[in-house]
Amino acid sequence: MRTTTIGDLKILLPDLEPDDLDTTTDLGDRLTEALVNGAAWRGSHLEDVSVRSSMITGVDLSESTWEAGSLFGCEIIRTDFSGATLTGITIERCAITGSRFTGTRLTDVRLKDVLFDGCRFDYATFHRVAAAGSVAFSECTLTNGAWSSCRLPRIALRSCDLAGLELDSCQLDGTDLRGSRLHELKTPLDNLRGVTVDEDQLPDLTRLTVAALDLTVRNE
Repeated sequence: MRTTTIGDLKILLPDLEPDDLDTTTDLGDRLTEALVNGAAWRGSHLEDVSVRSSMITGVDLSESTWEAGSLFGCEIIRTDFSGATLTGITIERCAITGSRFTGTRLTDVRLKDVLFDGCRFDYATFHRVAAAGSVAFSECTLTNGAWSSCRLPRIALRSCDLAGLELDSCQLDGTDLRGSRLHELKTPLDNLRGVTVDEDQLPDLTRLTVAALDLTVRNE
């Protein structure tokens, strides 16, 4: 079992050896202990598909639709989910690195022990996404996205770009935002209740508070 620590958060991750996996480019109802490299699955329709203990690298899943099913114990590297629709899936004990989720729509997705590292989520929408365990976004781009009715307490958003991200009715109590860019974050203040920030982020939070309360700041 492999673990990593992001801030104060410990995440359980897969510990896969490529030599122990079976090479394939076929996507059926289930992939187990598979090694997938460079497969072209653009526009695929996946329903109740389960992927377990597999390593997926450089795969094109853009514009695909994935309903129900799960990812468990997987490493996903430089994979393109842009424009995809992910609905009702569970992602558990996965490391997702350098992957693209531009314009991706995630609805009713459940996350547990997941690390997103260096991924792009610009213009992505999260709706009713929930964290059931440790979840971290590290050095990710989440600009101009929209999160609504998400339950993501005590996750880590470390060194991420959140410019233009819209938050609506989200629970983020205990979330670690240290090192992230908060400039132009669009959110009611209630969505930030209980988060952790560092001193360098206070000017951005001050600007956010002034805008949210429609304050007038006037020098003598």
